[in-house]
Amino acid sequence: MLLRVSTARLLLPYQQDILRALALLSISAVWIVIAGHIESAFGNPSEITNIFKPLAQPAQEIREVSLLVIAICATIFLIVAGLLFYTVVRYRRRAGDVSEPPQIYGSNQIELAWTVLPLLIVFVLILVTSRTFADIQNRKSGPGALNATVIGHQWWWEIRYPELGVVAANELHVPASTESVSQPTFLRLESADVAHSFWVPQLAGKTDVIPNRQNRMWIEPTQPGTYLGNCAEYCGTQHARMLIRVIVQPKGEFDRWVAEQKLAVSEDPSTQEGRKIFFANSCVNCHTIRGTSAQGKFGPDLTHLMSRETLASGATLNTPAMLRAWVRDPQKLKVGCLMPNMQMTENEVDQIVAYLQTLK
Repeated sequence: MLLRVSTARLLLPYQQDILRALALLSISAVWIVIAGHIESAFGNPSEITNIFKPLAQPAQEIREVSLLVIAICATIFLIVAGLLFYTVVRYRRRAGDVSEPPQIYGSNQIELAWTVLPLLIVFVLILVTSRTFADIQNRKSGPGALNATVIGHQWWWEIRYPELGVVAANELHVPASTESVSQPTFLRLESADVAHSFWVPQLAGKTDVIPNRQNRMWIEPTQPGTYLGNCAEYCGTQHARMLIRVIVQPKGEFDRWVAEQKLAVSEDPSTQEGRKIFFANSCVNCHTIRGTSAQGKFGPDLTHLMSRETLASGATLNTPAMLRAWVRDPQKLKVGCLMPNMQMTENEVDQIVAYLQTLK
């Protein structure tokens, strides 16, 4: 009898723990749903856009599968949590009741249900997921498609358009598809050093960027704008600041951008002193400026530096003040980056920045 009383008294703390866990799970689920509907600000270079608001293929297909999985899991959670809550409340210990409840062992019907139903659910999810994977992976590049190569570096993105003869960094420009004209962009993903992962949430899912291996993905945005993403695989000290901007433009604007990127560097006589200082330092060993003797391959191509919105792979906006701070001491803006502090005088920094601002 004493053992039964002691056991009954221990039920209340366990009931409280169960109720507390259910409350936390419910709150977490609510916050996940709320977070999925928060609008993001496209002007903030450090913010990642919303996976629940896709504006391109294949992100839309991935979202539909995700919503199906969330709906099924949420239904299972509500049923299990509801039954658990009902059981805790309905069969709680009441005052003066010290008897042991009936001990029931086994139920063929229940055991059959919780075996067959999960198998059916898993089977449905496998079929839907496999179909989505096939639709995404089997898409082929057609005559109207744009092909680009994205190379991950520590910690920036090199972007090459082999068919167009254009090289950029950290900003992937692509044309927007319309209802009448489909213009998908097919990306070949490579790594120059360690493992990275290319992820622009509103355009497509994550795709790993692996050394000595070529992975492929495609995007087909229909709405012009700037889409933010980042490296989704830890790749070192500045992994969090290895951001990517995909700039989707109407076909006419994209063609103008390509034409501008093909233009040769214009010589400005007023910045000749800065040009001499740039070429006298080791900057030329890492950076390329097409049409000059600067043919470095370790850092971003600077031919049209000032046409980009950000510096250091999205670490800061590309303004004259931030460009000067970056040239003066890159380690202050991006600790651990491979661009060293060149220990230049203030006048030399000013001269080089003036020259760089002519690279448009």
